[in-house]
Amino acid sequence: MSSAAKTLDLLSHFSETRPEIGLSQLCRLAGRDKATTYRHVQALEAAGFVEQNPASRAYRLGPALLQLAQLRERTVPRKAGVEQPLKDLAAVSGETVHATILSGTVLYALAQVESVRHSARVLIDVQTFPFHATASGICALAFGPPDLMDHAVRNLTRFTSETVIDADALALEAAAAQKLGFAHSSGGYERDVHSVAAPVFDQTAQFAGTVTVAGVAARMTEPLIDAIHAQLAEASREISRNWGGRVPPEIEAAWTDTLAGTQALEPAQ
Repeated sequence: MSSAAKTLDLLSHFSETRPEIGLSQLCRLAGRDKATTYRHVQALEAAGFVEQNPASRAYRLGPALLQLAQLRERTVPRKAGVEQPLKDLAAVSGETVHATILSGTVLYALAQVESVRHSARVLIDVQTFPFHATASGICALAFGPPDLMDHAVRNLTRFTSETVIDADALALEAAAAQKLGFAHSSGGYERDVHSVAAPVFDQTAQFAGTVTVAGVAARMTEPLIDAIHAQLAEASREISRNWGGRVPPEIEAAWTDTLAGTQALEPAQ
């Protein structure tokens, strides 16, 4: 990894639950010595990518990132294209829904909506999704670039007892997703969470990300999953259209087979 890549990689440690990070903590998170980390932080601070809280002396994301994020959304409007489909999907499924976007070999969280139907619901607190342990990741392996599988196999971290950490087993998961048109993961990243994902495409006609329903596993009955499949297909079509793309015929055919004999869940009253 180049020095520039190592510098920018420090930004990945910030999150909603960790908005400020002290230098010592950043050293531990990045696994680097203090002098190197401080040099990289100084470079980020000079560019406006991070700033130091004058009260706590901890670092937080800087205003330059806000300008870049706004420019990105104006020129490549991804988040706006998922907002309404996610709201509709959350209302119909009654579960937490979210969208991801693929960049290189990283699957980033893009947006999420929590349904208010249940008091016990899945909370999504992750910035990037592991390919081998989530429905979103397995979906990317099934429908995204072939090199993602090699990347995933090199990073088979165990998160729970249900996490797939065998390359052959992971390939079978991806193959099953290709056949269904949907990817599933039950307890792979978090115990008692069952998630279902569908691929999304953009104007390049290539895989661009996923739309996913994540529910408490005990509630994810076969009839509900059948209904979620139908609603995910519709959400994928809508998001793909919003992103200037369309769902490929072979995936539509897989959905037709999977959805045969099922009915979509009626919206909550």
